[in-house]
Amino acid sequence: MTATMTKTYEYEVLDSKGKRSKGKLDASTESAAATALRQQGVMPLKITESGKGLQKDIKIPGFGNKTSLKDLAIFSRQFATMTSSGLSLLRSLAILEEQTSKASLQKAIHDVRHDIESGLSLSAAMTKQDRTFPRLMVAMIRAGETGGFLDGALDRVATNLEKDANLRAKIKSALTYPVIVICFSMLMISGVLIFIVPIFQKMFDGLGGKLPLPTLIMVFLSHQMLWLAPLCITIGVVGTTWFKRKLRNDYAWRLGFDKVKLKMPVFGTLLTKIAISRFSRNLGTLLAVGVPIMQALDIVGGTTGNAVIGEAMKDVAASVRDGQPMSAPLVSHPIFPAMVTQMLEVGEETGQVSAMLDKVADFYDHEVEVATESLTAAIEPVMVVVMGAIVGTMVICLYLPMFTIYQNIQGG
Repeated sequence: MTATMTKTYEYEVLDSKGKRSKGKLDASTESAAATALRQQGVMPLKITESGKGLQKDIKIPGFGNKTSLKDLAIFSRQFATMTSSGLSLLRSLAILEEQTSKASLQKAIHDVRHDIESGLSLSAAMTKQDRTFPRLMVAMIRAGETGGFLDGALDRVATNLEKDANLRAKIKSALTYPVIVICFSMLMISGVLIFIVPIFQKMFDGLGGKLPLPTLIMVFLSHQMLWLAPLCITIGVVGTTWFKRKLRNDYAWRLGFDKVKLKMPVFGTLLTKIAISRFSRNLGTLLAVGVPIMQALDIVGGTTGNAVIGEAMKDVAASVRDGQPMSAPLVSHPIFPAMVTQMLEVGEETGQVSAMLDKVADFYDHEVEVATESLTAAIEPVMVVVMGAIVGTMVICLYLPMFTIYQNIQGG
């Protein structure tokens, strides 16, 4: 028999009198730790595995104040736990405001609590904080308020945000290695051009002889680095800012760019799977909590992060408005594989659309994970070859004049 491996978790809990306390316990998983704490009659606020302190995000003063998806996921999970335990909205929000460390989220919670005290509903108050709380989240909470199952809606919100956050974390993990290698390569090239090439140039000038073309190019770049590097950085920053603004404000531009992204070799398939996963998860979650289908389609079109799916949702909305099934217009959109349309069709026939969409999302989450791991495994050797090619090229360029000088000496 194999023993279950246990881990040590640090926790922060709230007892029935509202008093906080911290401690440690051993459990097999974070979920098991939360269950054990609830059985003790306390409400877990935070559970983290011991020894994970080195994995915290690096924070730079003045940066990183924006509320992230991970922050919202933690907020939603704690909010759901508190409301299901019987705490009032105002009491729950007061606790959440006090314990959150993100200034932007803390201010938004404070404003929401103040608006609720003034007579607004939770969803109406959160709508006013649209820079912090996304439309998807607000719509689900509004549906929960209307149907009288706010704690269940908050739980679905937390689950949805957690899965989306995990999906993004996997993508970032796949991109971390190549980004580090590229940055290191740029630093290495800059260092060689600024510090090493001038030393070799002085040595070559003392020995005489004509420098080969590759070496002349490196010498020229070395002389221009003082203005070329700042120029490239400035162009990069300005270009990135302009591009992001263009994507945000020009829908036709964003649609064209998203179409190009989905057709990219290697990465296009991964981006397509990510878009379908988000579409399925968001639409299934919205329908599960009772959001009207037309409103759900409108929200999903703007929350998948891909304008191609947004266009497809317009066709689906027109079809539903005419009394047709959702699956019918998806066939004409190549981004949706046959499996997705067929499963959606089966869900419509059986009245289990939300459950079927959740299964599609789970399937594509797994597909994204497999594709990400495969991509990471393929990128690593490619980056090693690229690094080797860069180093080898620079070494050859620096040592080519020595062969020329040696030939001149032999000829003399």
